[in-house]
Amino acid sequence: MQRIFASQATLHKLEIFCMVCQMQSVTRVAERMGVAQPVVTAHLRFLEDKLGVRLFVRQGRRIALTEAGERVLKWANEVVTRTRELERELSAATDTAVGSVVVAASMTVASYVLPRLFALFRESNPHGEIALQISNPRAVTDSVREGSCDFALCILDPRHDVDGLNVERIWEEQLVLVAAPDSTLIGDAADIQTLANLPFITSPRNQVRRELEDDALRAYGIVRNRIVLEFGHPEAMKQAVRNHAGVAFVLETSVRDELKRGLLRKVETPDLNLPVPMFLVHRRGKTFSALQARLLNFVRDAAIDGIPA
Repeated sequence: MQRIFASQATLHKLEIFCMVCQMQSVTRVAERMGVAQPVVTAHLRFLEDKLGVRLFVRQGRRIALTEAGERVLKWANEVVTRTRELERELSAATDTAVGSVVVAASMTVASYVLPRLFALFRESNPHGEIALQISNPRAVTDSVREGSCDFALCILDPRHDVDGLNVERIWEEQLVLVAAPDSTLIGDAADIQTLANLPFITSPRNQVRRELEDDALRAYGIVRNRIVLEFGHPEAMKQAVRNHAGVAFVLETSVRDELKRGLLRKVETPDLNLPVPMFLVHRRGKTFSALQARLLNFVRDAAIDGIPA
């Protein structure tokens, strides 16, 4: 049988192909890579020439995969993912390295839960390397699929595509309402009728964090009339609340320190229960090194009664 691919069909070409499929634009991929558009096009044409099929069709300004392209993408994703994982597994098997773990996480858990957990883990596991990637939930699950991380911790929209992933509900966060300590906007408690007209600080629209918050409030018939500021990180939201710009619903782990130090005030909402589940995600069929498995189980064990310890 004649070989379809020559040695020139490098991992780099497959990575570019996968990136073009994800972004649906040769121009955007070229901009991200810092190369001219014809360079990206040449890599794609090489693959088409070697395979003898068209991989893309034009749909307006964007490109879409042909049926053959869909099959090639599935294969290319598998090759790229397994290669990245193998590199880390081989690193763990060398005499000079205990191994490494790459964890991806959404902002709140990455900023307020995992640093302390990882520091505790290092006390009994001083060797090996741990890297934490912080991103939005969709980018986090993309990292799991691509093999650029070993496992992930994040919030997930119920409509999130988790095909090919193992998703484990690991603990539950609570959304709590906070205000400045001396704020006159609200007292020590708020009922459902009061909440609709408060000035709110929240996440930008179309972020998973915002969608979960809106859906949770809508379940109680609450549609907020006054969104005064939108920020992409809880630190910015907390600073705005402290400066009397409004109130905010935040995940409880992100404000523990401020509440203890009196920098923020928790407003009781006895009529509301606003849980936000946190998920442990890894690629189905993923093989973990000894260090990766120990860290994954350590994170699992850190949840007491369904909440992060």
